[in-house]
Amino acid sequence: AMGTSVGSGALTLRRAVIVAAVLEFSGAFLAGSSVSETVRKGIVDSDMFSGDPIAFICGMLAALLAAGAWLQIASYYGWPVSTTHSIVGAIIGFGILYAIEAPPEKNLSWTTAIHWPKVGQIISSWVISPLLSASIAYITFRLLLRNIFFQRNPLVATKRLAPLLVFIVLTILTLTMVFKGLKNFDLDLELGPALLIAMGVGLVSAIIAAVLVRRIEDPSEEDSDNFHRMQFLSNALTKAKKHLRRVKDVSDPSVQKEVEQLIDRTEALTTTMEREKGPTDTPSLNKVEKIFVYLQILSACFVAFAHGSNDVANAIGPLSAVLQTIADGKVALESAVSPEVLALGGLGIVIGLATWGWRVMETVGRRITELTPSRGFTAEFAAATTIVLASKLGLPISTTHTLVGAVVGVGLARGMGALNLNTVRDIVISWVITVPAGAIFAMIFYKILMAFFG
Repeated sequence: AMGTSVGSGALTLRRAVIVAAVLEFSGAFLAGSSVSETVRKGIVDSDMFSGDPIAFICGMLAALLAAGAWLQIASYYGWPVSTTHSIVGAIIGFGILYAIEAPPEKNLSWTTAIHWPKVGQIISSWVISPLLSASIAYITFRLLLRNIFFQRNPLVATKRLAPLLVFIVLTILTLTMVFKGLKNFDLDLELGPALLIAMGVGLVSAIIAAVLVRRIEDPSEEDSDNFHRMQFLSNALTKAKKHLRRVKDVSDPSVQKEVEQLIDRTEALTTTMEREKGPTDTPSLNKVEKIFVYLQILSACFVAFAHGSNDVANAIGPLSAVLQTIADGKVALESAVSPEVLALGGLGIVIGLATWGWRVMETVGRRITELTPSRGFTAEFAAATTIVLASKLGLPISTTHTLVGAVVGVGLARGMGALNLNTVRDIVISWVITVPAGAIFAMIFYKILMAFFG
């Protein structure tokens, strides 16, 4: 969720990790599911585990280990893969192996042990999620280009449209919270009441936005002078880096270390100048982008909270199942999730963010397409809209795939050349192999655990 904010420069990596950690943990702990299906999404026949709690416990632990191992590999390489799909793949692998190795009297077959139509629905989310969000992102950004960035005075156009934008955005984000982020509170709101509440929040926010944007002044001559000075310095530093690298290549080893230090200092100065100059080529557009910074961060925060509240159950579901089965002495098909387990899931998200999470942020925010705050906002808005639509239409989606698809859609709105197709190819491949990778890892871990405890 925070990858677009980092890629556009709206947040530094450190701040993004802190904000995401707070919101993901809050979502997981405060609004996480109180009841978890132990056999996720009904993908395996739960009856086949009856009377065999040891195998069930080993299988669920194997699923956790498998998903964890695959996600470690994916995160190291910066692949934004779905945690849900990793868990699902792991449980499919465990279910298939259990059915194959079951005694003849159980009369099990791996072809019937798995609910393949349900698996097909989950796999369909690989296509549904990114295509839907990419389409929404493409249309939204084309509208922004036509109505703001291609206007004679983009800042005036932004001031005029800002209240409407804020109304639409806050309405969608509030619906995201109701249908995705807070659904575990059993609000059970129909679309009508939820829409009224969301529109009320949107209307109040639009009024506040209308007051605030009026205070934004047009760029002065001093702003233009500062901008051009920063632009000149940034270009000069870029040239200086090239010359320093040439000096390093032909220098003696004793001098190379000093030149490396100069290159590092020059790169730091270049980053500072770029940040002060802004993401665009004119002071007026920089003020437009500054307005979108707030919208982008706000939308990213909503998506992060919704992700933590809804998806943490996917990771801790098998753990809750194991604890409940140990406590009852029989296979638990539904298990209560204690606050301690929710906190553990939230803590895991925070540790993941603080270690290799930056690699995934780097991929989403910088390697797919070049992002500015307006482009990052469009991606987050499209992802939130897709979540709302899919929640009400009952479509299976992946939050991860949804956001990646939205970033691709923003890139397509600027032309195919704006996309890094090599990165997109690597991401798609990682999505395709996630379920089989989880299944294979689960089979291996299941055999190891059963060798010790079976």
